Amino acid sequence: MNAKKICITLLMLAGAAPALADTPQQIQAVYTAEAGQGFKPSAERGRELFVKQWGISERAPGCTSCHGKDMHAVGKHVKTGKPIEPLTPVVNAERFTDAKKVAKWFKRNCTEVVGRECSAAEKADFIQFAIEGGKV
Repeated sequence: MNAKKICITLLMLAGAAPALADTPQQIQAVYTAEAGQGFKPSAERGRELFVKQWGISERAPGCTSCHGKDMHAVGKHVKTGKPIEPLTPVVNAERFTDAKKVAKWFKRNCTEVVGRECSAAEKADFIQFAIEGGKV
């Protein structure tokens, strides 16, 4: 079998296989690398980001406005009232397992709450806090 046929076969098999979920650690590793050489994620900095009242949005001045102070509990969206599943992967195994969703929600939530996109370092810190259980 020539190289072209092997590549086509592998691409077909990859497309047929179910997508494997990322882990919170894998997603965090990407943000850690983006943050730069020598950066080490900090759960304490992640906690500070989570509890800070940024005051950019009247409706959602901080992450806890929707998520509450307990990452183990179900939150409630301040505008729609819809429930928000717990943020910590300790309780919610699906958290931080889809890189596209993580990027989408960081962009949306950071823009609304922080008033800008969060840096790669802030994202890595936040995920570290969540991985360690998110205790405020």
